[in-house]
Amino acid sequence: MTAQNLDALYQEIILDHYKNPHGKGLRDAFEAEVHHVNPTCGDEVTLRVHLDDGVVADVSYDALGCSISQASASVLYDLVVGKPVDEALALHEEFLALMQGKGEVEPDEDTLEDAIAFAGVAKFPARVKCALLSWMAWKDATVQAGGNDA
Repeated sequence: MTAQNLDALYQEIILDHYKNPHGKGLRDAFEAEVHHVNPTCGDEVTLRVHLDDGVVADVSYDALGCSISQASASVLYDLVVGKPVDEALALHEEFLALMQGKGEVEPDEDTLEDAIAFAGVAKFPARVKCALLSWMAWKDATVQAGGNDA
């Protein structure tokens, strides 16, 4: 697959998650709620985390902003819900490395699934914060919920 075709596929994945967000809407049963804002562009997310016996039982959110920030929240939901907290935090670190890699990091599709679509975003520093907004909120909420001893 050519780089141009790959970029088009990635854009399609991001647009699909933006138009059909997974997990969107704040739900009850949560241990922590956080509100994060990207001051650069005004994107914002309110995110709730529900942990059950060391597993991410639910992530619910309400987001305002660009397609990248909203699609990223949808992908986050798909990746971490149902996973043990330590495994979900490892996914967070992997996504963070991808986003901070300036387009030089080769994503692991088996691990990151649809999140590989954000590989192209990493080339644009102004958009990286958009992609990371919900992920940073999720980690913050997870730590507050007692999901990490750090």
